Amino acid sequence: MAEQEASKEMLVNRLKRIEGQIRGIQRMVEGERQCESIITQLVAVRAAIESVGALVLNNYMKICFREDSETEVDSINSLARCVSLWGRVRIGD
Repeated sequence: MAEQEASKEMLVNRLKRIEGQIRGIQRMVEGERQCESIITQLVAVRAAIESVGALVLNNYMKICFREDSETEVDSINSLARCVSLWGRVRIGD
């Protein structure tokens, strides 16, 4: 994604859009829609979540990294933990 920092409003709007997509998938399951259609929508949600996660990590590196910790070592360790956590979410894909 671009080097632009994502605003809180942008992140919340994207999360609301994902929430709507999830509700739509719930309706699809309840309506016994075709599996391929449901999977297609799940793939779209997964991509949207990946995108939001990438924006948050990008923001963390640009904003939080320089503001949250008192020492550089603490900042680096905190960033490493966040990257590690995000990496775990993707395991099994």
